[in-house]
This record gives sequence, C-alpha cells and structure tokens, in this order.
Amino acid sequence: MSIFGKNFDFIGKRKIFFAISIAIMVAGLLINVLMGVELDISFKGGTLIKYSYQGNLDREKVESFIESKINKKVSAQLTESSMDNNNILNIYLTESISMNEQKELGEIIATEYKDNKIQQVNVNSLSPAMGRLFFLKCLVAIALASVFLVIYVALRFRKIGGWSAGVMALVALLHDIVVAYFAFVVFQIPLNDNFVAVVLSILGFSLNDTIVIYDRIRENQRTMGKDRAIGEIVNVSINQSFTRSFNTSLCTFLAISTVAVLAVIFNLESIISFAVPMMIGIISGCYSTICICGPLWVLWKERKAKPARA
Repeated sequence: MSIFGKNFDFIGKRKIFFAISIAIMVAGLLINVLMGVELDISFKGGTLIKYSYQGNLDREKVESFIESKINKKVSAQLTESSMDNNNILNIYLTESISMNEQKELGEIIATEYKDNKIQQVNVNSLSPAMGRLFFLKCLVAIALASVFLVIYVALRFRKIGGWSAGVMALVALLHDIVVAYFAFVVFQIPLNDNFVAVVLSILGFSLNDTIVIYDRIRENQRTMGKDRAIGEIVNVSINQSFTRSFNTSLCTFLAISTVAVLAVIFNLESIISFAVPMMIGIISGCYSTICICGPLWVLWKERKAKPARA
C-alpha cells in the first residue's frame, strides 16, 4: 500500500534522509563529549548498596558521614517514592567490599539515622577486572550477532546481490545501535546490561523490517522485470511495505511506552533504563529500515553499475 494513495519518492529524497542521520550523529557526538556517559557497576566494577528509608535525608551529609567512617570515596543518591513512605538511598563505592564491611556499613548508617528506619534492600558488588571482562563479552556478543545477521541476509537474498544487501542492512543496524547509545547519554542512564538487551532487541526488530522490504524487492524484480531501474523497484517495494512497517513500529512503541510510564510511576529504575532507550531505538529502527537501508543499497548498486555501463 502506498503513502496517501501514491508512491512517495524515497530514493529521490535520500540525500535529505542521509543528511538527517548525519545531523543526528553529529549532535549525539557533541552531547556525548559535553555530558559524557557513566558505566554501571556491571561494567566498571565497584559496589552498589541500596537502602530503604523514611523521612528526609541530606545527600551531602550522608556522603560526608560515610566517607569519614570507612575512609573510602562514596557517592550517594536519594530517590523519593511517590507511592509509599519508603524512599531509596543508593550508596556507590568505586571498589568492591567484603560481606563484613557491608554489614558494618549498614550498622553504622542505621545507628546514625535510626529515626529514618534505614534497612538494606540489596547489594551489587563486582571487582573492576570482572566488570571490564563482562563489558568486553557484551561487545563481542553484539559483534557476533551483527556478523551472523549479515550472513543470513546475504544467503537469503543472494539473487538480488546478497552481500551488498547484507552490508547495507548492517549499516542501518549500526545506525540504530548508535542512536540507542545516544539515548543513554541524553537521558543520563548509566550503561549497564540493559544496554546489551536494548541493542540485541533493536537488531532483531530492525532486521525483521529490513527482510520484509528485501523480500518485496525480490518479488518485484521478478514481476516488474530486471530491466527496470533498481531505484524504481526499491522505491515501489518500500511504498508497498510502508504501512506494515509503520503500524508494527507504532504498536511496539505504544507497548514499550506504556511499560516506561508504569516504570516511572513505580520508580523501577531497571525497567526505565531498558524501556526509554528501546522507545528511541524503535523509532530509529523504523526510520533506518525505510529511509536509510533501501536508498543506501540503491546508491551502492548504481555506483557499481556505472563502470559496467561505461
């Protein structure tokens, strides 16, 4: 089905789409340089101890008190709950501490702030070496997934130039990965294992849309004839797949946004750090599939055909 009853010229407008993506990349890099991104304990190592408390606490006073007692650099974060009286106190240390040290720290805080009824909720402790190793394994997992996706597309669509189709699909996927990373930067969400979950989810979601369009290109090439310009075939195929891709992305976006809203209401940080970047990734995946992958592949095919015609 075409857009608004007629074919939209995606191929003719590709320079505009490429310019938009480049502008997003440049803006994201500038924001990354200015704001930076923080690695979660899962990747950099250290200790995170979460306490529940009631009443009010002064963050700076809590940090100073704990540092004076344990002689270690401490970062505290206070989160007030809108649902009940149990607020959250997060204590960050840049190094892992033993069980005895965790117990002693809990007793010190509970004694000093006994009126606030402080209780330990959970502890996450990891050595810096293990954190770096886990981060490396996550990057390897993403790289392997990307390679296997390219091989799959190349083999499935070898009749229309499989390897070039696979590479252009990978470029679109990398576009989505970078946009998802920028979402973590903009919203100041520490990079954690949810980043890997978001990336792998976006890879599968975006590739599914790409395969639908490639499959349509393969069918149209057979019905329209190979003598037709590749740009015309791809443009028709994108228009035929547009409604399906847009509706699928919209439904998924609404579902994830509902999860994000509930996570914000109930202050579920682990869900927020997945749902918010995933929402951005869904938008990017739909955009890159329709406006980047196909037009970029056409540009590649046209450049490759020029020496043959000459």
